[in-house]
Amino acid sequence: MGRELQKQPQQEMASAVEQLLAVNPYNPDILPDLENYVNEQVSSETYSLDANLCLLRLYQFEPERMSTQIVARILVKALMAMPAPDFSLCLFLIPERVQMEDQFKTLIILSHYLETGKFRQFWDEAAKNRHIVEAVPGFEQAIQAYAVHVLSLTYQKVPRSVLAEAINIEGLSLDKFLEHQVANSGWTLEKGGKGQLIVIPPNEFNHPELKKKSSDSIPLDHITRIFPILG
Repeated sequence: MGRELQKQPQQEMASAVEQLLAVNPYNPDILPDLENYVNEQVSSETYSLDANLCLLRLYQFEPERMSTQIVARILVKALMAMPAPDFSLCLFLIPERVQMEDQFKTLIILSHYLETGKFRQFWDEAAKNRHIVEAVPGFEQAIQAYAVHVLSLTYQKVPRSVLAEAINIEGLSLDKFLEHQVANSGWTLEKGGKGQLIVIPPNEFNHPELKKKSSDSIPLDHITRIFPILG
């Protein structure tokens, strides 16, 4: 069935995998199909946390069939989904002996840097391990989007140098990035004492007075992500 799925367009393949998960997610016979689907997610720049978690659970039952290359790709895709907690959810299902391999140690370090907002260290570490992260298209752009998300929660005005470090872009490339954000995200630019300042649109985090009472509750999408896994 794996070969049949591989020939189908991405949308049909996603639908077929969804049916497999609904019928019998603990059937080891679907393992090759789920592995093919991980590779399809990489090539088509799509993502399915449910399918990837299902595959990692099957690997727990069939450890001799585990592909470390597939597991690494799952973890890179999970990193790209930040700020969602997908990386931790996936890591929980990976045996400790596997986590001790160099490529997984690297990915765990990268996740720590992202979670703690240490973007300079993140990009330095990623540059040393291009063979791991560059195997998944869209990685750099996804992390840049996450960095912008973190900055937007933290700053009302961001110094150009801080933004440059967070997204690992400088010079003309940064100018083009800023032009895009000004046109599409409501950013504005102004001159500061030591250079350019980027003014971030107000939100309930960088402007606490906008915070709503209901925002103290756990977002529904986080609940819906967690409950199926616990089940």
